[in-house]
Amino acid sequence: MIDIRLQLSVQDARRRFDLDIALATDAPVVALYGPSGAGKSLTLQAIAGLLPVRAGHVRLNGHTLLDTATGTCLPPEARGVGYLFQHYALFPRLSVRDNIAFGLTSWRRRLTADDAARVDALIASFGLEALAHSRPATLSGGQQQRVALARALACQPQVLLLDEPFAALHTTLRRQLRAELRELRQRLAIPTLLVSHDPEDVLALADEVLLLDGGGVQARLRADDPGLRAALEAAP
Repeated sequence: MIDIRLQLSVQDARRRFDLDIALATDAPVVALYGPSGAGKSLTLQAIAGLLPVRAGHVRLNGHTLLDTATGTCLPPEARGVGYLFQHYALFPRLSVRDNIAFGLTSWRRRLTADDAARVDALIASFGLEALAHSRPATLSGGQQQRVALARALACQPQVLLLDEPFAALHTTLRRQLRAELRELRQRLAIPTLLVSHDPEDVLALADEVLLLDGGGVQARLRADDPGLRAALEAAP
């Protein structure tokens, strides 16, 4: 169950943008769909604790991560959120294995035996064994995406946030990785929020769709809605 209510503002010297979004759903995959600047990525960042929220709450599976009314605000590392950034944000000087393990370690904490086994299992699951000691610059776009997704899953998250996961990939690879991601999500049964402005991503993966524009929800549709494709194609 994902239950969010988010009100926040971001601004620079030229403009201010206000986000006001609410969602309560038990749909396995929810897509946030809309044009650039609609507030999709800001929503994910706020859920993950990467942006300050003026008012609202974030509850995942009955656990409160944020509630401005009570002063509850867990730090990002305590939220149990797996985040796949749009451009993957891999560390260029770390190997594939060390990138995947990054969130499980700190300057005070080394990788435990159980964590190391989980990292190795993810490497095998994503077919990255031959690349475990390679650096990100030597990988293809699809390989980088697999590394970033494995890193997001390494912390055993209670929700997975995917920000334009296929944006940097060509059409054929996008289709292949959509199928892989659909199979993986079904196997792991992790609630997922997917950001996209590609109708094919939404149609292939989402169970429920929020159409966003101007920082707010303009419409909410189920995947079996006969008008979904038309609504996606008509959106700004």
